[in-house]
Amino acid sequence: MRKIRQVLRLANTTTLSLRAMASSLGISRDSVHDYILRGKAVGLTWPLPDDLDDAELEARLFPSAMQKLKRKGEPDWAGVHQELKRKGATLVALHEEYLEANPDGLRRTQFCERYRQWRKGLKRYLRQTHVAGERVFVDYAGPTLMIYDPQTGEAQKAQVFVGVMGCSNYTYAEVHWSQKLPDWIAAHGRMFEFFGAVPQVIVCDNLKSGVTKASKTDPELNVTYQSMAEHYGCTVIPARPRKPGDKAKVENGVLVVERWILFRLRHRRFTSLSEAQAAVAELLQDLNSRPFQKLPGCRQTAFESLDKPAMQALPAQTYEYVEFRRVRVGPDGMITVDDRPYSVPYILARQDVELRLTAGLIEVLHAGRRVGSLVRAPGTTPVVNPDHLSPNQRYFATWQPQVELDWAQAIGPNVHAFLAERLIDCKFKEQGYRLAGGLKKIEREFGGQRLDDACKVAMHHGAKSLKNIRSILLHGLDSVPPAGSVQEAAFEHPNIRGPGYYH
Repeated sequence: MRKIRQVLRLANTTTLSLRAMASSLGISRDSVHDYILRGKAVGLTWPLPDDLDDAELEARLFPSAMQKLKRKGEPDWAGVHQELKRKGATLVALHEEYLEANPDGLRRTQFCERYRQWRKGLKRYLRQTHVAGERVFVDYAGPTLMIYDPQTGEAQKAQVFVGVMGCSNYTYAEVHWSQKLPDWIAAHGRMFEFFGAVPQVIVCDNLKSGVTKASKTDPELNVTYQSMAEHYGCTVIPARPRKPGDKAKVENGVLVVERWILFRLRHRRFTSLSEAQAAVAELLQDLNSRPFQKLPGCRQTAFESLDKPAMQALPAQTYEYVEFRRVRVGPDGMITVDDRPYSVPYILARQDVELRLTAGLIEVLHAGRRVGSLVRAPGTTPVVNPDHLSPNQRYFATWQPQVELDWAQAIGPNVHAFLAERLIDCKFKEQGYRLAGGLKKIEREFGGQRLDDACKVAMHHGAKSLKNIRSILLHGLDSVPPAGSVQEAAFEHPNIRGPGYYH
């Protein structure tokens, strides 16, 4: 469902072709076309309604009663291509021959269009034409800068990130510690701020921080990287594996940065990352203002006159780094983030959920809808929200001995006395909880009055277990007076003197 939403977003907010959208999202062009057609058929507009979750979106686009669209048989495009090499051959003539064999086949317009689309897939070498403001090419330079610890003198490598605009060759470079996801995402944000605008497309290499699965036809983007692109309203199109020509601009830009920035800094000794970045920024300004050899102006002037006017405006807020994780909720209704357990609604126990993690917040998503939000904090102590617990769990979490004593007093004084005496011996909460629960179960079985009488008998004989209480009730001993007690006869007889005779 996430890719269907992205197809609808790109179709309504960009001018990308179907193939470009398909390449960016890692799906086929036909799927992109199908999603767009289905969205138009049911009247969906962008942005989608806030209350439209993934399940409802799928039900609208793929109703069970809807018959699958049957695509007409495709001609043998390879044969058509070979026939066109003959003298006098035209697509119109070949289409007429095709209709003679397939009367219900494609009409002329579709026949010609699909052949042209098929022909675009033929391998060929062509000089790329870069549209103003459309693409930025990003990569890391091979050489690194060394940063020395001022105390120990230990050296650490710093990576050099490079971004080049396709039309103007306007270049951005910065230094950071690693090529990991947080540094990769942050570098893009600073690059867009340096440009003062956002291009429509990002062309990147297949490093793991950007592309989870590299593929010539079906690449998979890192979810966080895709989220960053959505925030800035641009599209990510990874270069094909082992095809450096797809990102020739940045390959050349890396070479220029190595020659005009890194080489000139080779004799300098940096003791902090900020010092190295300041030096790179100074030489970067010089690089962008150097005149072209064969064209008028420089990178700076070309960017301001060509690229920047055609680029998108920066969003009001800088992208906040977000990680996405897919986890399974435990049987206890808990998830673990950074070795700390957090509770989620108990109805999600044993179900898969998606986590959206920021520096200070954990959002729990299920079926595309947010079902919980937790404050992210360091530590190992479990964080439990009482609202996430089931009624039984919530009762145990808020259990207090005084509540149970109030219940016992309402049943009878003997039950209260018995429970109060037993709770004194309970060292742990679970013991008292189970004891009170056992008494309540007995009260439901035998009634409050009998339980009160049984507690009186048990205390008289020094019995302290619930097993003794139940035994007293099962054998009817709660109605038998304790031994040694005096009970007046309920009838008259000449041989019975009665208690008054002895006084």
